[in-house]
Amino acid sequence: MKKITLSLMLLLAFTFSLKAQQFVSTESSNRNVVLEEFTGRLCGYCPDGHVIANQIKATNPDRFWSVNIHSDGSSNFSTNTYPNLNTTKGNQIRAAFGANSFPSGVVNRGTSEAIGRGSWSGYSNQQFSQAAECNVAGRAEVNPYSRVATITVEVYYTGNSSTDENYLTVVMLQDSIWGSQASGSSNPSQWLNGQYCHMHTLRDVITEVMGDPISPTTQGTLVTKTYTYTIPETIGSPNGVAVDINNIQFLAWVSERYQGTPTRPILNANELEIIQVHEGIYPSIEDATLSLDCSISKNLNVKVLNGGTETITSMSMEVAVAGNTYTANWSGNLGFCERETIVVPVELPIGNHAAVVTINQVNGETVSHSKTVSLQSTQWVSHEMTSTEERLKLILMQDKFGDQITWEFVSSTGEVLASGGPYAQLIGSTGTQPHVEYVTVSADDCVRFSIYDSGNNGICCNYGNGYFTLSDSNNNVLLGDQGNGDFGGEFSILISTKSGGSNDVTVGETQVSLTSETEANFVSPLQAYMYPEQVGFVYRKLTSSQPTTVIGVFNEFQKILATVDDLEPETMYSVKAFAVVEGETYYGPEYHFYTMVTGLSELEQTLKLYPNPTSGVLNIQAEGMTGVEVFNAVGQRIMMQEASGSSIQINTEALNNGIYFVRIHANDGAVLNRSFSVAR
Repeated sequence: MKKITLSLMLLLAFTFSLKAQQFVSTESSNRNVVLEEFTGRLCGYCPDGHVIANQIKATNPDRFWSVNIHSDGSSNFSTNTYPNLNTTKGNQIRAAFGANSFPSGVVNRGTSEAIGRGSWSGYSNQQFSQAAECNVAGRAEVNPYSRVATITVEVYYTGNSSTDENYLTVVMLQDSIWGSQASGSSNPSQWLNGQYCHMHTLRDVITEVMGDPISPTTQGTLVTKTYTYTIPETIGSPNGVAVDINNIQFLAWVSERYQGTPTRPILNANELEIIQVHEGIYPSIEDATLSLDCSISKNLNVKVLNGGTETITSMSMEVAVAGNTYTANWSGNLGFCERETIVVPVELPIGNHAAVVTINQVNGETVSHSKTVSLQSTQWVSHEMTSTEERLKLILMQDKFGDQITWEFVSSTGEVLASGGPYAQLIGSTGTQPHVEYVTVSADDCVRFSIYDSGNNGICCNYGNGYFTLSDSNNNVLLGDQGNGDFGGEFSILISTKSGGSNDVTVGETQVSLTSETEANFVSPLQAYMYPEQVGFVYRKLTSSQPTTVIGVFNEFQKILATVDDLEPETMYSVKAFAVVEGETYYGPEYHFYTMVTGLSELEQTLKLYPNPTSGVLNIQAEGMTGVEVFNAVGQRIMMQEASGSSIQINTEALNNGIYFVRIHANDGAVLNRSFSVAR
């Protein structure tokens, strides 16, 4: 007789719904991937398995899930000391795949036995490219007081399964369980103060361990299944772990079963949406994102969910960001579990900002529901187009780990215009390989280009000196020196594709006058067909990707003026002026300067650098010069040379294209700094 416990109440309300699906897509798709990863807290190599799984997830967000199954087996790697993460059902899954060495796992149950971590990525990529026979989606409505979850799963068959009966599995995972882990420091992203953050840990299987049978499995069939499940307070005995309902996930997948083997393969999988259900009025702010605009004037799109049982007919909200407060009012009819996007116009200078979004009134009643979100107002480049469409060329030089690189171009409407990656991993400890890609953009749009590296270390420098460039149809480079491969995990920039002759605004190069090693005056000429709404400068250290914006003034001599006093001594900076005209922001070229004040009048009067840009030899002439030092764009000295007389030649053949800096020493001990570029 099967034992029923209070912690697990399953209502097997299995129906073949005749109505249209509520959650699942009917469009054909490729398979998502589930990695059932067998792991343990006494396993010293298991954190390396977690790193590999995290990298696959970062490269394939919303398409890959790792289910960390802690099970002792014959290896005794998973201890029952606190936090005891072992489960009886997890041990049954481990035994079904004969996993006795950790870490190991099965990818979409495509093998009858568990495989080593070195094979996970290859098996996952095979599954990502395979057409799925069905789609899976659903929702879990969780009452935070009774801890009862009503779980609805929909399966829609876009093709035919090879078997007439499939199996639906629903599992509950939990994140952010802190405890011990052998060799935990080898995965620093989950290690803090000697404790390891255990993620996506299997806590329970809501269905039968190997899934509940579903049929028919033919194209066009919609299957809906509903479960009522009481979330336990703790799981594990002895030394059980509290189940935090704010850190749980429900994951569902459909699989086939072959005679005499474990359930396999997984045809498709998906994470289920979780909504907490509250009595009465309970709006919640799910997210707030900026519209894609090549301007500091943007729309903040606030997504609100009605998580309460009472229908919402009116809302008031305010947004506090960048020293200003913006308000918005909404009216309509928002029922339980329904969403509404409220648009709030805001002004955001270039840079990162924390915005506090607050709903302060609902249905005439005072409430207080707030969420703090991080917003990035991204810089952009302007590209004047002479036709309605143009094909841009992206040259991407990958480093060794091409399998970590992806990129995309997105229009202002959210359409993905082009995307690419991941690429192949190169043989050897370092290496580079070029890729030439193209994207067609339309005039008068704002396009976002983003490049990602799931390894979070860019596409340089220890594994090959990678970079990227973007040019127009006439081979004019649009990104300048911003194509440096040292961007960490992500680099994004906006491209304003203005129609030719649509504006007449020109922002000139910034002139910098240092008044001390920490203070400077910025001046830039501006030509505009009307008075600007705002002017200023954006400056940053060359070793930092975080810019600072200073608002300036526009004087009667058509100059943009501003003063800054927060510079660091002996530091290389980049600065460019901007002007906002009729809501559109225009930028001048970048100018590089070094914060060292010197009085080298003779040196300054006689100094000459030519040709600049150079493709070979850079000539430097100056009276009283004793030597020079050459630095790259991040401030590393790469060359030093003594001068004999008033001239010196620098051979740049070994240097890559880009911006460099030369520090010129005089015989009286003074120093002068200049920049030059190498272009071939």
